Amino acid sequence: METFRIAIPQTDVDDLRRRIAATRWPAMPGPDDWSRGVPAGYLRRLAGHWADGYDWPAQQAALNEIPQFRTVIDGQTVHFLHVRSPRADALPLLLTHGWPSSPFEFTRLIGPLSDDFHLVIPSLPGYGFSAPLGPGGFSLFGVARMWAELMDRLGYPRYVAHGTDVGSGVAGMLPMVATGRVLGVHLTGTSAGSPFDPPIDPAGVDPADRARAERFNQFLENGTGYLAIQQTRPQTLGYALNDSPVGQLAWIAEKFHEWTGEEVDRDQLLTTVSLYWFTGSGASTAHAVYDGMQAWKAFAAQQSGHAAPPAPDSPPVGVAVFAADTTIRSRMDPAGAIGHWSEYDRGGHFPAMEVPDLLAADLRAFADRLR
Repeated sequence: METFRIAIPQTDVDDLRRRIAATRWPAMPGPDDWSRGVPAGYLRRLAGHWADGYDWPAQQAALNEIPQFRTVIDGQTVHFLHVRSPRADALPLLLTHGWPSSPFEFTRLIGPLSDDFHLVIPSLPGYGFSAPLGPGGFSLFGVARMWAELMDRLGYPRYVAHGTDVGSGVAGMLPMVATGRVLGVHLTGTSAGSPFDPPIDPAGVDPADRARAERFNQFLENGTGYLAIQQTRPQTLGYALNDSPVGQLAWIAEKFHEWTGEEVDRDQLLTTVSLYWFTGSGASTAHAVYDGMQAWKAFAAQQSGHAAPPAPDSPPVGVAVFAADTTIRSRMDPAGAIGHWSEYDRGGHFPAMEVPDLLAADLRAFADRLR
């Protein structure tokens, strides 16, 4: 295990600006809106700010104020943030991000939570400074095993796990690989179903959930293109993401537009995109999606016709649902077994960036029941 600092050479920053300036902009037929993807006018303005207004050295210096480390687990380089609380009895809290994001998604939670929690915030394999993907590829189960080993190495025998998006899958599997060590699992970024599910009949859900059902159906109809490409042709897509910063910008900015309920700070969004660009994570995360989906399909085929065994000593689960999410409790928790369930009228898929105050309070309320 070694300390780590971000040190992007100035030549790479200069190359980024040169490439943005040399962008070959495609024509956009029809109105300049989101009906066919990211609008040209919006992207030109955002790319212009990235090249001429955004201050990467200042952002890098701010990120380096957070203690960072790297280690190797199962042949995979794992980068993580580790902020220890001054409280001797602080509760360890493991935070796992999703796609298209990074551990720095959680920077606005560090201040509100670090007084009472030891924070461990890893980069998923193939993401950011955990790139490239190691020989084991990517699977939720494999990542959960890595995180359990990481917490062992840090000396945390018991801890709470939070995850969002694909990170929620990792957090959900941790109790299976770290039996008796996970005090509780807190989830955000969940959904009304998988991209392979049929549409939901809005008349078949509670009236309060119909808007979420309709939003999920819209996602199935016209929002899964990114997933279809990454789970089938990651290498083909990777050439474009690795060569064109504006292509990488569009690929990520579209999801922040579609999945959020609040406007994300422009420079924080560009920091996320910059990390993908400087580390070549666009291609490697596409491969991570491919590997993850292949592993999921293999697991689903293996379990077909067989009831999944209950997890031993399952810890309490908490779920926070934000305004732009599609999660419906009657589908996710039909038996009402989830003891902590919160719904908010603000925020969306990236609550740590959109509404960190709400997420911090929800995490604290959930963890207070476990102390």
